[in-house]
Amino acid sequence: MATDSVYVGNAGKDAALDRGWLLGHFKDPSDPRHSEDVEIKWGVHPKGDERAHWVSGEERTALQVLVSGRFRVEFPGRSVVLAEQGDYVVWGRGVDHSWYAEEESVVLTVRWPSVPGYAVADGDDSGTRPTGH
Repeated sequence: MATDSVYVGNAGKDAALDRGWLLGHFKDPSDPRHSEDVEIKWGVHPKGDERAHWVSGEERTALQVLVSGRFRVEFPGRSVVLAEQGDYVVWGRGVDHSWYAEEESVVLTVRWPSVPGYAVADGDDSGTRPTGH
């Protein structure tokens, strides 16, 4: 529910409408959830879900926090497993990455800045954010 510059919602319900993304540059500029500074995703992943392609040439910094489940983040030469609620990992610009849900998982991702250009091609939206709105 949006009124002026206040939006009240439910992450689980709202995330289902936009591939998990709650806030970022891809929201309509009149929406309080529009931001070019940061983007936030409530990622709900079934067991075995994985990112279709590695992200390379990363221009953002990211923070990923495990809400529930068991979630593995892959980096070149290193895997990080988020296993306990609240476990998190942070990576910066230039760090290639991918991910895999070892169990059904909910992960909160915060990335900054919010910039276009990382969506996987249509029909292959595993782990991606929308490209327009």
